[in-house]
Amino acid sequence: MEPTREDAWAAVCEFTPGGNLRRHMLAVEAAMRAYARRYGEDEDAYAIAGLIHDFDYESFPDDHPEAGERILADRGWPDWVRHALLSHADHTGVPRETLLERALYACDDVTGLIVAVALVRPDRDIRQVKLKSVRKKWKDRSFAGGVDRDHVAAAADALGVPLDEHLTVVLEAMQAEAQALGLAGTG
Repeated sequence: MEPTREDAWAAVCEFTPGGNLRRHMLAVEAAMRAYARRYGEDEDAYAIAGLIHDFDYESFPDDHPEAGERILADRGWPDWVRHALLSHADHTGVPRETLLERALYACDDVTGLIVAVALVRPDRDIRQVKLKSVRKKWKDRSFAGGVDRDHVAAAADALGVPLDEHLTVVLEAMQAEAQALGLAGTG
């Protein structure tokens, strides 16, 4: 089976009832598409990996992403998707071997920081967020404290992208999907 975006979204909807986690996966999908375009890679493959990477988390928080990998294996999903799913979580010990896997790892956590920056704006509009604002909040480690800045910087480095450039790629990708992410402002 070669999965489609529709297959990935169906799995997300089946296992993830919560809107916040769904929006997170949509944000990572957008960032992954941007990286696929940047590197001349398969945009659909990158998007599918970004969209599905946390689909099992709400249903199996203590067995994520291993539970998701088993579900996808049972449904005939290809090895490349399942390996990417496992490699995005450090505790699995599965190495990130491909550019797609390194991109997924680099995009995952940083989307949370960017969402938090947008949410503290009075207008809650991600399209108005500037890199300068993200960098300012980056320095305040108590802001969006669950985002490990050292992890994000190391992941960008492993991807071969300077941190500011990485933040810009992800921010712009998310800005293009402001409506779907629920971050198109309060007006």
